[in-house]
Amino acid sequence: MKKFRGFTLAEVLITLAIIGIVAAITLPSLLVNVNEKAWDAQRKALHARLAQAIGQMNTLGGYGTYTEDEEGSATEDTAAESFILDALSKVYKINNVCGAEKFDSCGIPSKVTTLGAASEINFPKKMSELNAKLFQGAHGIGETGDMVDTKVAAFETINGESVAVFYNPLCGSKETFDHYAYNKLCVNFIYDLNGGEGPNEVGKDVGFVTVLYNKNASVVSPMPYYKDYSTTVTNYSDNSETIDAANACMAMGEDLRLPNIDELSSMYINGLLINLSEEVRSYWSSSIISTGANGLAWRQGAFYGNVSQTARSTKTYVRCVKK
Repeated sequence: MKKFRGFTLAEVLITLAIIGIVAAITLPSLLVNVNEKAWDAQRKALHARLAQAIGQMNTLGGYGTYTEDEEGSATEDTAAESFILDALSKVYKINNVCGAEKFDSCGIPSKVTTLGAASEINFPKKMSELNAKLFQGAHGIGETGDMVDTKVAAFETINGESVAVFYNPLCGSKETFDHYAYNKLCVNFIYDLNGGEGPNEVGKDVGFVTVLYNKNASVVSPMPYYKDYSTTVTNYSDNSETIDAANACMAMGEDLRLPNIDELSSMYINGLLINLSEEVRSYWSSSIISTGANGLAWRQGAFYGNVSQTARSTKTYVRCVKK
C-alpha cells in the first residue's frame, strides 16, 4: 500500500492563524499607501482643473456685495457665493452651491484634523478664522484695506469633491503689490476629496488651493511637510559642510523640495491648517532673485505675512513641501 503524507488539522489551523496575523499587521499600511496615492492623484487633478478655470477668467475681484455697519460688522455678505455662481460656474462644472448659512450641506466637514494629526479644529467659516493675522496687528486690514472678512461659501464638483471658498472681493483693487501675503490673495479653496466621509485630515483627503494676484493669477496647492527643518539655514550653497535651504529639504526626504514664494504665501494664509509656527520669524523660498552668497531670494514672514527680498547668506527657517 502507498503511504500519503499530508498536514494535520492542527498544522493547517496554525498556518491559517499566522497568515491572519500577518494580514492584520500589513493590510492597514497597504491600504493607507493605496489611499494616499489615490488622494495625491485626485488632488493634482483638482488643482489642474481649478487652475485651468481661473485662467479663463477676465477678472477675479469685485463679485458680490459686502457692506458693514459703523461697528464693522457685516450687514450683507454675498461675496463668496456670488463668486461661485457668477464667475467660477461659468468656467468650471459644479453640481451644487451652498451659501454661507448652509455651506456644510455641500459635504464640508464640521471639524478637520490639522497636518500631522496635531489637533482637531472647527472648520473655518470666515476669512479671519482661516488666519486671524490676516486682519490684525501692525500690518492688518485697518491700515491696508486689501481684504474684507467675508463668510465662506461652498460647492460640490462633478467628481464628488467638496470645496469651501474664501473670497476677497477687493482682489486687484490696488495696482501695486505691497509685500504682504494678504495683499496678493484673491481666492482660497479648502477641499475635501471624498465629500466629508473621512478621515478629514489635512495632508490626506483635505488640502487647499490658493489663487494669488488678479492679473496673471498664480494658482498654487502646496502639500507641506508636517514640521520645519530643525535649524536655521542659508539659501546659498558654497559646497562646504554647511547645509543650505534646498539641501535641507532633500535631507528630510527624497520626495521633498523647497517651496516657491507663492506657495509659502499660500501656506501662511492657511497657517491654521498646517500648524505654521508663530515663533518662527520667516521661511526661505526657492524663488531666487540674484545668484551668489551676496545675491537675494524671497522669504515669507510667518507672523505678519510680510514678503521680503533677503541676502541669501542670511540664516532662517525652512518648511518643505512634497514634490
